[in-house]
Amino acid sequence: PAKRTLKEKMGVPADAVETPSPARRKLRSIPVRVLFNDPDLNLRADYCMFDRSTARPVCVGNGETCKRVTDQGLEEQACPGPDLCRFGLGQCKPYGRFNVSIGDSDELGSFVFRTTGFNSIRTLAARLQYFAAVSGGHLASMPLELKLRGKSTTQSHRSAIYYADLVVRSGFSLNEAICQARTLAAERLAAGFDQSALDAAARLGFANGSFEDAPDETSEIMEEFYPEIPRTASSE
Repeated sequence: PAKRTLKEKMGVPADAVETPSPARRKLRSIPVRVLFNDPDLNLRADYCMFDRSTARPVCVGNGETCKRVTDQGLEEQACPGPDLCRFGLGQCKPYGRFNVSIGDSDELGSFVFRTTGFNSIRTLAARLQYFAAVSGGHLASMPLELKLRGKSTTQSHRSAIYYADLVVRSGFSLNEAICQARTLAAERLAAGFDQSALDAAARLGFANGSFEDAPDETSEIMEEFYPEIPRTASSE
């Protein structure tokens, strides 16, 4: 007798035709909202230096002052920036954390987009300021979209550089997005939602910690932060 195929043994009809699964589309944009009306609460960007063996931050500054771990503990010192800092020695880099809300399952929950890319940080910071201004301060109500863009420059030798951008959500004009933001802000206010109190609570929370990120969070970005150093078995 002829040997049965695996499909025959499993009871699959011989005339059953397998349809190939559709090609997976690359994710280029995500509809988002931000949590706060204050642009600086949604995007926090600093100059950071990490201990590569523990993934703990050892120095975080803003170009004027910094918090630095020393033998005497945590100290506040002057921050000259990564180009002029002798302590950083080229290991200090820009580091941004951008909180966005995706979907409506948790209106106060957010995802964090972490980046060490200067183009992403600069673009997101500018966009947040612009949208806050044109919406009359109703930034948290704006229908927005986090979008991946690419560009090439002479410095990149015409190779593609990808960065994150924040735009009005697809299907909306800027005027329509502003109208929806004002309507949603009015509905929230009528329901008793205190956006100003939420911003104040977040501002206080960010100021309470010595550093914003925990080691289990920063360990995931070490490879991007220091790509020139090969990962060892202890750091994986």
